Amino acid sequence: MEPEETTTTGQAVHQGQGGGGGGGVEDVYVAVGKGGSSMAALSWALRRLTRPRSFVYLVHVFPVVNSIPTPLGMMPKSRASPVQIETYLNQERSKRREMLQKFLDQCRKFQVTVDVYLIESDQIANAIIELVPVLHIKQLVLGISKSNVRKHKRGSTIAGQVQKSAPVYCEVKIVCDGKEVTTETTADPTPPLSPSPVHNSSGSNNTTPPSSTPNHDKAAANGEGKNNEYRERKKITKFLRCFSF
Repeated sequence: MEPEETTTTGQAVHQGQGGGGGGGVEDVYVAVGKGGSSMAALSWALRRLTRPRSFVYLVHVFPVVNSIPTPLGMMPKSRASPVQIETYLNQERSKRREMLQKFLDQCRKFQVTVDVYLIESDQIANAIIELVPVLHIKQLVLGISKSNVRKHKRGSTIAGQVQKSAPVYCEVKIVCDGKEVTTETTADPTPPLSPSPVHNSSGSNNTTPPSSTPNHDKAAANGEGKNNEYRERKKITKFLRCFSF
């Protein structure tokens, strides 16, 4: 994912440092979109999972731009001029800004600190699932509409896919019409990856077993650890460079 702008959003008050709003309160991540179920999910999360000065992160996935609308129909992005592309991208940013503003306003009513993560992807569920270990998300809230409750119970909704595939340390809550939807799901037992540097978590997730040759193996483990950390940092830059909205 390449960011449209390299500057962070002006609405981002919290830059991810610190492990929550204090007093053992975990950061809360809420997936939001154009549907009304997103506002219901956010309102539920604000009432049930936060208190003043808690940290709330809005996660919005928007589609990859592959074509540009023209008076004669859709044109492949590769054939469009830079001016046409930039004009269209600006229009899309404006729409996102307008859509997200109502969620930001709702968060401010509850006096929480709010930030936004935007992901460009055509695979909404996969994008959110991949974000969980990168940000070490422990609380994630998604909304579904009443018309999709039956589909959700069959695991065929985006929210259902996320809940089914999320690591065991991430508590995924599904909300419909202001109420939590409970279904039996099997969580992925994959242990959490190292916390994102933006959170500066003090806990260590190093699971390297003790070795009978500590000096040699320790050096090898350190080298492997640095490689893993480098890969994770590359992953983090993929997701955490906020878009301008």
